[in-house]
Amino acid sequence: MTELVERVDDDDRVIGLVDRGEAIRRRWLHRVATVVCRDTRGRILVHRRPPDAVRFPGGVNFMVGGASEPGETYEEAAARELTEELGVRARPRLVLTFRCAGVISPYWLGLHEAVVAGPVAPDPDEIAWHDWLTEPQLAELVRDEAFVPDAREAYHRWAAPRRDGRTPAGPAG
Repeated sequence: MTELVERVDDDDRVIGLVDRGEAIRRRWLHRVATVVCRDTRGRILVHRRPPDAVRFPGGVNFMVGGASEPGETYEEAAARELTEELGVRARPRLVLTFRCAGVISPYWLGLHEAVVAGPVAPDPDEIAWHDWLTEPQLAELVRDEAFVPDAREAYHRWAAPRRDGRTPAGPAG
């Protein structure tokens, strides 16, 4: 099955539609939208990918998400991914965008946050296990070799303002 994505340039401007597999093989930039989910107590959802997942099998992550579909904003893609992966409807808030080096291929990543007030219903094809962790627990888990390398890069960018005592300023490249 062909999955089309928008190929973007170094400034995150759309330059055409391409097959996602081809974008990855040719290391063409495209967009990925992710969400850091918090519960009403402020804990962060962490999950493990299934062992048979195509990308990062068995990897641990603190974001849910995936490739943006053609014509979607980062926010629209993040909301869709929340529904698909967790069965949750929420309004994710864009925190930052950056060009992620990516282990498999580079891409532009839109990182969002959302508060999840009710139960989650993880898609077993995407999430094998999940739990809610405090920020200090997450900071410790990021060091684990099972943590997805791309998620580690995103974590450090997401957590930097918190370490410095600042609030994230919003999207930045």
